[in-house]
Amino acid sequence: MVAVHAWRSAAAIERFKAKCPDRPVILQLSGTDIYQYIKTDPVPTLRSMVLADRLVGLNDLAGRVVPKRLRPRLSVIHQSATGLLRHRRPSTRAVIVSVISHLRDVKDPLRAAEAARLLPVECRVRIEHVGRAYTSEWAARAEIEMDANPRYLWRGDVSSAAVRRLLARSHAMVISSLSEGGANVISEAAVAGVPILASRMDGNVGLLGIDYPGYFPVGDTDVLSGLLRKLEREPRFVSRLSEAVARRAPLFRPKRELAAWRRLLAGL
Repeated sequence: MVAVHAWRSAAAIERFKAKCPDRPVILQLSGTDIYQYIKTDPVPTLRSMVLADRLVGLNDLAGRVVPKRLRPRLSVIHQSATGLLRHRRPSTRAVIVSVISHLRDVKDPLRAAEAARLLPVECRVRIEHVGRAYTSEWAARAEIEMDANPRYLWRGDVSSAAVRRLLARSHAMVISSLSEGGANVISEAAVAGVPILASRMDGNVGLLGIDYPGYFPVGDTDVLSGLLRKLEREPRFVSRLSEAVARRAPLFRPKRELAAWRRLLAGL
């Protein structure tokens, strides 16, 4: 059995192990497993992890929150991305910064919009946000932000092709989440060669590396605003981001992900 999400799959894992005690379970840990439920609802989460023969984390720092006795079972497999862009052509009309995120609390999805409000009047930065609002309250907040903030556009849920077109026009992407297990949007942006501004927390650092130059403290609007301004005013900063993203991009190749899964399966 290959299960995704320890907390949500807890009952299914128990049933499988009861019926097939000699067959292996591989459990891929989500961000909410290791950064939320392991604290707020630990019994089913830890029970799933204990029953699993192998654990899969999506970022290099996942082992820091897996119980020590279970860490020998853990493999890190980065999510891959491919075929996203043929030609990246950042907009010449504005400095487009994309936010590719559903609107829900853990994503802190309006942080970039709020940071853009602090920019000088002459600044050409614009925030384009795609993603579904999980609640009517979040949809209302995004609509209110658009009305009040001329630098912000929320386009709602869009197709994968539209996401690719947005990345192709983007000068950078912001991921401002409060926590992540290993966001696939980082893989997509890195493979596409799009510089990333990321909240400094384990799920992002575990993908981009501890020395990545584009971090801001979680929830820090002022620091993010300063980074947005540097995108327009400091070409050397943009070059540093681009070079750092290019160094990480090979981690997200499909062949690498496939080989990691084959090694894991072969070892059972």
